[in-house]
Parts: sequence; structure tokens; C-alpha cells
Amino acid sequence: MRTLRSARMSDVTYEIRGPLLRLAQQLERDGEKVVKLNIGDPAAFGVPVPPEVVDAARAGVADSTGYGDAQGLLPAREAIAADYARKGLSGVTPADVFLGNGVSELVSMALQALLDPGDQVLVPAPDYPLWTAATTLAGGEPVHYLCDEGAGWQPDLADLSAKITDRTRAVVIINPNNPTGAVWPREALERITTLAGAHGLVVMADEIYDEILYDGVVHVPAATLAPDLPCLTFGGLSKRYRVPGFRCGWMAISGPRTLTADYAEALETLACLRLCPNVVAQHAVPAALRDTASIRALTAPGGRLAEQRDRCWELLTAIPGVSCVKPQGSFYAFPRLDPRVHPLADDGRFALDLLREEKVLIVQGSGLGWPRHDHFRIVTLPPVGDLGEAAARIARFLERRPALTS
Repeated sequence: MRTLRSARMSDVTYEIRGPLLRLAQQLERDGEKVVKLNIGDPAAFGVPVPPEVVDAARAGVADSTGYGDAQGLLPAREAIAADYARKGLSGVTPADVFLGNGVSELVSMALQALLDPGDQVLVPAPDYPLWTAATTLAGGEPVHYLCDEGAGWQPDLADLSAKITDRTRAVVIINPNNPTGAVWPREALERITTLAGAHGLVVMADEIYDEILYDGVVHVPAATLAPDLPCLTFGGLSKRYRVPGFRCGWMAISGPRTLTADYAEALETLACLRLCPNVVAQHAVPAALRDTASIRALTAPGGRLAEQRDRCWELLTAIPGVSCVKPQGSFYAFPRLDPRVHPLADDGRFALDLLREEKVLIVQGSGLGWPRHDHFRIVTLPPVGDLGEAAARIARFLERRPALTS
């Protein structure tokens, strides 16, 4: 009997909310306390939300009962275009902006509008797995270019260049990076955009964490370095304004309109097919983008997110056989298990055993496109005390692990 599941789905995974999460939920139903470090949801950890963002959404409810514009409400698109102009991307107009039910929906739309079967998309490794999954679902082939842990998780530009073929259509930049927390410097971005221009590639810049930065690090929007290239820049309310449940993201098209007009028309068709993005949440966008202070208070020295980043890194690197590049942005850490101390044949099994034995939920590195079984990702969002408990459980598990596997 033919299976109901499509063959394409056999290559699609999303380990951030995969089988381990389902097991964690079952453990919780059984009365266990699970420390969940798998998903970047600030609201779940009580990170404060700007009250004006919630108030603006609430005030717009009465005007949100009908369909909105397929691309998004005009006041929201105007605010987004103005925000990009503030960041140096002055060519973006409200007509170039598409709102969506989170960046996730827009990534899928962007790839569906671009790819033909067999087309390739360059995705950084490690990656945020949506990019790999959405490329596959659009009929394309994700090709991972390596990032170099020894260089602070900067992109390996030689590896990227070597993987460009005549089927490559786009290069993805995730900056600040999920899962490593790296912030790529101007020089690396310039070299990537130069390669993109030389090979006629679309630049897709996932910059959802663009203002979650530490230690005075500066984020450079990729599209500002490539005014002559078709670029898509993704942002949203979920991380910077800590309201992921609003499902409100956006995408801006930049570059010569002679190159982007047909593509924008395809995106308009896809936007119409989904009718419109969440209308209530869009009322919050102008109010949110007027707030440039609240995230800086959280990421400045002494701020909650900065303090948790610091403490998480200290706790992880204090565990024997564990190292970690200190994150410069976002709210993730991507620690490494030294294979001489903690050899792993299967990091998925490692994550499963950690959950079963110590009730800590992480994401294994291979679930994030990393080719070796020696890393895992955790979020740095929990309060410092909870991070300490999680680190103690991980350390206890690693110390006991040789006995478990002998």
C-alpha cells in the first residue's frame, strides 16, 4: 500500500521541536521537572516585553476582524521601511516589504518563489534548520558551507566559494548567528556579497537577532554592502521585542528593480494565496520599532540577557572537557565536547540520554546541520539560577557517562 507521506518529507526534520520535545512533554505529564533549553522563546522565560507593544496590539483588535492587505498593513510596512533606512538601507520602500506569520512563513515563501527543482541554496553549517527544511520543501537542495569554530564561528569563505555551482541560486547569511551566537564582521560579509555578485546569487540575510548584541559588537546589515544585488532581509518582533507568540515577521527586498521585479511579483502571488498575515499583531509594529532602548537595557553590561550570557558561558566552560566560543549576539551557546574526554558516536543519543537521565532538553549539533557529533545548542534565556541548575545536571551526566556507556 502506498504511504500517505510524501517522499520529500523524508528529508525534512526540525529537531528543535522534534522527538526529544515530545519525550520532554511526556516526562512533564508524568510529574518530572524538565529544564527546557531547546527553543529561543523569551516569553517562556519571563524576559520582559515592552508594554507599549502589547498595548498597541490590544488597541488594534477591533480593527482587525477582516482580512488585511496581502503584503501587510501599510502603517506597519512604512515603519519597517523607516527602520531599515535608519540602519542604512535607504532604498527600501513600503512596497518592498512583506509581512508574515513569523519569519518562518516568509522564508518558505521566499524560497518557493525562487527555486526550481534541483536548484541549490548555500546555508551555513551549523544552521537554523528552518532554512534547510524550507529549501527541501521548495524542491531545492540545501548545500552547507562550514563556519570555523577556531575563528569564532566566522564563515569559511574558501569552503563557501568551493561549493558554488551552476545550480546555486542563493546564499543564506544568519547574522547574528543561531546557533553559535557569532556576529559576522563587515569584511566577511563583503566577501560573501562579492561572491554572490560574481555568481549572480540572491543574498538572503536572516537578521532577526540584529539588535541582540553584547560587548559593544556592531551588526552590519548585509544588504547595505550590496546595493547592486538582489537581497532579502528578514526581521521581526519575536526576538528583539520578545513576543514570538504574535507571529509577526517581515522581509524586505532590496537591489535593482530590474532584477527583482519578476521575483517580487511571484512573492505577491504567494502573499495573496495565504490571504494576509496576522492583522492584530501588525498593529504593534510601529509602536515596537519606536522602542530602541528596551533591548539595549537587556544586553548592556548588567542587563539580564548579558548577565545570563556571561554566566552560561562561564558555567559551560568550567565543565571538564567542554569548551565554548563566547556568544557575541542572539541568546544561544553552542558548546563543544572534547572527543578525547567525551567521545560521541551519536549526539542524538547523547541528547536523549541527557533528557532521560537528568531531565535537561537540548538540541544536538547534528540537528542543526553540523557534520560532526561533538556539539549541542542551549538557550541562554533562563534566569541565572536555572542556568546553574542546568549546568550542574549536564556536568553530573558527563561525569557519570563513562559508567553509563561501559
